[in-house]
Amino acid sequence: MKQITILFTLLIPMFCIGQAVKSYKKQNDKVVITLDKGELYLSPLTENTVRVQYGVDIKSQMPELVFTSKVNVPDFKVSESNSRIEIAMSRMTVVVDKKTGALSYRNHEGKVFLSEKPEARIFKASSVQGEPCYMVEQGFTTLPDEYIFGTGQFQDGHLDIKGLPRRLTQVNTQIAIPFIMSSKGYGLLWHNYGLTDFNPADSIVNLKPAGTSGEAVTVAVTTTNGTQKETRQDGVFTGNFTVKDSGEYAILLDVGQKMARKWQLTIDGKEVINFKNHWLPPTTSTLVKLTAGKHNITVTAEKNDLPVVYYRKVTNETVFRSPVANKLDYVVFAGNSDAVISSYRNLTGQAPLMPIWSLGYIHCRERFMTQGDLLDNARAFRDKKLPMDLIVQDWQYWGKFGWNSMKFDEDLFPDPAAMVKELHQMNMRLMLSVWSKIDKESVLGKEFDKKNFYIPNTQWVDFFNPDAANYYWKNFSEKLLKPYEIDAWWQDATEPENDDLVNRRINNGTTPGEQMRNVYPMYVTKTVYEGLRKDAPDKRVFILTRSGFSGQQRYAAAVWTGDVGNDWETLRRQLTAGLNYSITGLPWWTFDAGGFFRPGKSQFTDIKFHERFLRWFQLATFSPLQRVHGYETNTEFWRYGEKVEVESLKYLNLRYRLLPYIYSQAANITFKNGTLMRPLIMDFANDKKALEQKYEYMFGAAFLVAPVVSEGVENWDVYLPENQSGWFNFWTGKQYKGGQTLQTAASISTIPLYVKSGSVIPMGEKMQYTTEKPAKNIEIRIYTGANGKLELYEDEGTNYNYEKGAFSIIDFEWNEQKQTLTIGKRKGKKFNGLIENHVFNIVWVDESNGVGLENGKTNVSVKYNGSSITIRRK
Repeated sequence: MKQITILFTLLIPMFCIGQAVKSYKKQNDKVVITLDKGELYLSPLTENTVRVQYGVDIKSQMPELVFTSKVNVPDFKVSESNSRIEIAMSRMTVVVDKKTGALSYRNHEGKVFLSEKPEARIFKASSVQGEPCYMVEQGFTTLPDEYIFGTGQFQDGHLDIKGLPRRLTQVNTQIAIPFIMSSKGYGLLWHNYGLTDFNPADSIVNLKPAGTSGEAVTVAVTTTNGTQKETRQDGVFTGNFTVKDSGEYAILLDVGQKMARKWQLTIDGKEVINFKNHWLPPTTSTLVKLTAGKHNITVTAEKNDLPVVYYRKVTNETVFRSPVANKLDYVVFAGNSDAVISSYRNLTGQAPLMPIWSLGYIHCRERFMTQGDLLDNARAFRDKKLPMDLIVQDWQYWGKFGWNSMKFDEDLFPDPAAMVKELHQMNMRLMLSVWSKIDKESVLGKEFDKKNFYIPNTQWVDFFNPDAANYYWKNFSEKLLKPYEIDAWWQDATEPENDDLVNRRINNGTTPGEQMRNVYPMYVTKTVYEGLRKDAPDKRVFILTRSGFSGQQRYAAAVWTGDVGNDWETLRRQLTAGLNYSITGLPWWTFDAGGFFRPGKSQFTDIKFHERFLRWFQLATFSPLQRVHGYETNTEFWRYGEKVEVESLKYLNLRYRLLPYIYSQAANITFKNGTLMRPLIMDFANDKKALEQKYEYMFGAAFLVAPVVSEGVENWDVYLPENQSGWFNFWTGKQYKGGQTLQTAASISTIPLYVKSGSVIPMGEKMQYTTEKPAKNIEIRIYTGANGKLELYEDEGTNYNYEKGAFSIIDFEWNEQKQTLTIGKRKGKKFNGLIENHVFNIVWVDESNGVGLENGKTNVSVKYNGSSITIRRK
């Protein structure tokens, strides 16, 4: 790896040549520009989107995986001057510099928002597994005051990733999405299916082993073969490097194994990286300030690691590099974050509506050992009046039949159909873990092996082979779906685990695995989603999976953050990971509340863990999915004592009361390409201080969420973004101006929560499950101070009739000047369960009314029959 990187560094000046424009031709759907060497295709995709492709031979043998939706090519005009060519759509213009071939992009106001660096388009012949390919790279100029977010779910703790190096690969706890969003009004998708280096650092620190540190420790860890013991001991590695200039430097640490156990790095005795978990991605990165001169570096890692440290001086540029490609290919989207994500989804596929029950509480543990164990705990939820909609059976229910044999061991689960039936009678659903790996010694595995349906020398099904994917689904459907009426599916380890496509060929040996290294999870979820739509057409699909890629939102796939720890730093890193995942346009995300790896038996009595758990769970309440999980742990709330159970019930009740709001936001995702978990760039892109907040976000249009992510907190500093009409404290009803930092009460019972003035929030009743009570009576809280709108969405909740118009949308509009609330005429077609007559209990929020979890005092009660009505505040 060191030699390859050095080779790239030395050769870059040699192949950044031949970019001057020779001629161009306008075609119906693109402009083809011939350069000194190669061709540049500029393809307008929407009014604010253009695709850029460069190569020697643009014809691609690669499948088109991301852009699947057929859209009309927008009108575009081409003009030419002595120095440039311009391709103009209504919302953006692409400018080609004739001398350098470099591109720049202007928005509809004529302002340049992004530029390629001249001579930063790199296209170098290379090979992979003996087949020809290209190493491609593109550098872009960024502005000094620019903030950049995205690239997916990473565990490095950074939210603003401007200048930060990241290696985009799929591994447990890390999801690589080659998409960024800028505060300067654009998004960029790097269209490559293999490994990509974001802001690559090419200078290397040579490290030498310097012995071991500490005692060897044996831990129980999850592996693809189940729970195993692993003995670990620290190794120490040292080296030095010299920098010519003082300034900020980007550091990337690669431990040299497929998974890391810890990241610890010091420079000149100062610790700059320190994080550990039972499993970590092999690379991590950070930014440090260094003075000119020599610096000593120490890496403490696992003794069998082969660590390498890369560094580069941070400059105002963003770089994408892919070592395996057949062309340079990227897409630019102009506009604010919502406009960018909307255009992205219009091109890559709508996110279907999740079933309504998936938005209630999802209870999970590793694992229920038997059918009786699962049912006893399900009954206990109902007996204890703790709301829950979905219970999850994790791995190893297959028992003696072998890994993922798609069969229940009858000694453990004697009658799965009866188990599911009893859950349904309790108004609960079942999610089942089904892997992409099948034990080759199992009956089913032998069939896959005989048909050559595995990725060679692994137990991972070769989903790139359509015959293998179809056979997988056939068995999945016949052995699990049809016999048992299971409701939801947990597709675990879909990276595939351990980066197992490297140096292996796929699709019957026709393709090097490196070409498709990051898109395995998309193939898995596509297989399952399309199979479910075909074989269970009346049930909405809900897939939980451990990895993802651009476009995967169209397969009803939610992701979670994998096998993470439970400490405060891990909690903080899940939040930044989720926000950077959400900004890439994939809306459904969650994590193991309380952490997957937990403290063991002491967790049930350890009040410090209880505090951490409750803060994790508060964050889960304001995440797209509310879910608890834990390794070798009985995760039920009551096992942690009365205080944890009571506090957890508060946030379960809050989640269920907010269901009309959350489900309406889910509909906004599906119908209007919305985003539920919103980094502050989405709503406050011009507020510098808001962009610097790592641990605050908007939950839908109304809620500013500022989770407590530190120990022993009674008060928490919350920055209220600039908002002319101000904010309300959800718990007190007190109103505050925006653009200030407030010390907010944040006892263990309280997550700091503010509501934007002008918000209209529907709140239902407390429930034990999402469909327990028809939403006839809804409290409508009006947060005055600005005009506000709400689209209250309702449908049948569990099927796809909404695709045929079977839904209800009721518009609420608050007019601040007139002090009137208008409830519009119902839109949509009739459906089974439609509430013809609602009672809307209107509450104007202030410090004396409409605060916190409980019902406010109704100011006006409105009987609504579907016709428009206007209420004036008195």
